Amino acid sequence: MNKSELTKKISDATPLNQKEASSAIDAFIDIVKAELQSGEKVQLVGFGSWEVKARAARTGVNPKTGEKIQIAATKLPKFTPGKALKEIVNS
Repeated sequence: MNKSELTKKISDATPLNQKEASSAIDAFIDIVKAELQSGEKVQLVGFGSWEVKARAARTGVNPKTGEKIQIAATKLPKFTPGKALKEIVNS
């Protein structure tokens, strides 16, 4: 499913038209991004949560040359599904 398909389904399931549904999706994405950027966790009970995880610097190997390289530390967004979502997917 892509964004336009999601927008259509939301507009069919709610009183929002497609333009309003698209704006709501955009607002949701922007808010989640801003919260993660500021280091906050976003949690939707029963669905899941997003948080930023730190990955330490490490030594890697270039698969082409076998040369050892340093990989810098970085932060990554991580989604953890909630219990209810896991149960729905596994049923």
